[in-house]
Amino acid sequence: MSLLLLPFLFAAAPENSPTFYKDVLPILQTHCQTCHRNGEIAPMPLVTYEDVKPWANTMKAAAQSKQMPPWFADPRYGKFSNDPSLSASEIATIAHWADAQAPEGNRKDAPPPPHWAEGWIIPQPDQVFTMPVPVQLSAHGDVEYTYEIVPTHFKEGRWVQMSEIRPTSREHVHHAVVYIRPPDSTWLRDAPVSKPFTAADMTDPKSHAEALATTSDMLLVYAPGSEPDRWPDGMAKYIPAGSDLIFQMHYTTNGTIANDQTSIGVIYAKQPPAQRVLTLQLDNHSFIIPPEADDYEVYRRGTLPNDATLLSFFPHMHLRGKRFEYDIVHSDGTFEPLLKVNYDFHWQLSYRLAEPLPLKAGTVIQAVGTYDNSENNMHNPDPRKAVMWGGQTYEEMMVGFFDVAVPASTDKEDFFKRKTRP
Repeated sequence: MSLLLLPFLFAAAPENSPTFYKDVLPILQTHCQTCHRNGEIAPMPLVTYEDVKPWANTMKAAAQSKQMPPWFADPRYGKFSNDPSLSASEIATIAHWADAQAPEGNRKDAPPPPHWAEGWIIPQPDQVFTMPVPVQLSAHGDVEYTYEIVPTHFKEGRWVQMSEIRPTSREHVHHAVVYIRPPDSTWLRDAPVSKPFTAADMTDPKSHAEALATTSDMLLVYAPGSEPDRWPDGMAKYIPAGSDLIFQMHYTTNGTIANDQTSIGVIYAKQPPAQRVLTLQLDNHSFIIPPEADDYEVYRRGTLPNDATLLSFFPHMHLRGKRFEYDIVHSDGTFEPLLKVNYDFHWQLSYRLAEPLPLKAGTVIQAVGTYDNSENNMHNPDPRKAVMWGGQTYEEMMVGFFDVAVPASTDKEDFFKRKTRP
């Protein structure tokens, strides 16, 4: 082969085409690497040029279709601070880079790498609470909700500004909730401490019922795709002195035997905040979704008993979930949409308002879940069956979690004592 032909065997990148280090890597650091790095939930890292180049055309297609980064909110309703969506120019940059055969460029153009705490999305936690005993999971069958009680041994109350739940077997965790049980709470006082248990282990009818429902405040809710809590300065969640953390774990089996030992990492506020964050919820347990129904709506309304500042939303449904929305219902019967989501059970996101919304006592908030129980839903376990509320994934849930900020001296029980006439 003549050496004179070699220049024609390699397609040179156009002179002004984007390069990895200068143009693409900053986009990945900002929008993708939270999940796309070693040890995180995404299937492959997108950190180095060697990581990314084989995926150039896939990235182009995902960016242009807006499948990645995942974000399911209707852009017509609300602005959200955690919206990771790419801008039109960022999408064009990735597309032009892929079309130019993914040129590497000059390493000196690379931005500084972000600092990640190993094993965490939040910075290195101040303290980590771990379920003391791993939960053994079988390969098949249903798993009852599993609980572990973890004492904090706090001598004084602590304000939590950031928190993150980390299962060790994420592929088996449908969801996890870490509740705060203050020392004066009677909830699950007959349950064992520092060992796994389920409602079936509770022989007393009262204790059995308490394992299935509670009004205790939540420190954090986790589901695949959900984010850690990061509250701004002046806002935090509160764990009273002497409290326990109660882990509620919903596991699913997938054909493999596993163990899970979930932890929650917390970062404490530097100083006591002016406002306390509470997690509230609108849920409906009384519904029957008919067989083959492809657009079945389930509603729930609630009235704020006192003034509060609305911060964020976290909708939760199961495999038949199709859409979810939150609205303010005005006295004249009109609706003010706050969030509309095309729901994805496999990637459940929280939605944090870019501007917190002050709400007066008496404000009516509505949540609406829409379900597809038809054969057109590829995730539907059985379109021939009517579906009701239940804990397993082949059953359904309708829960609209939302976070509010209230004065720091107000706990959840106080908040529901109406002090202000609407």
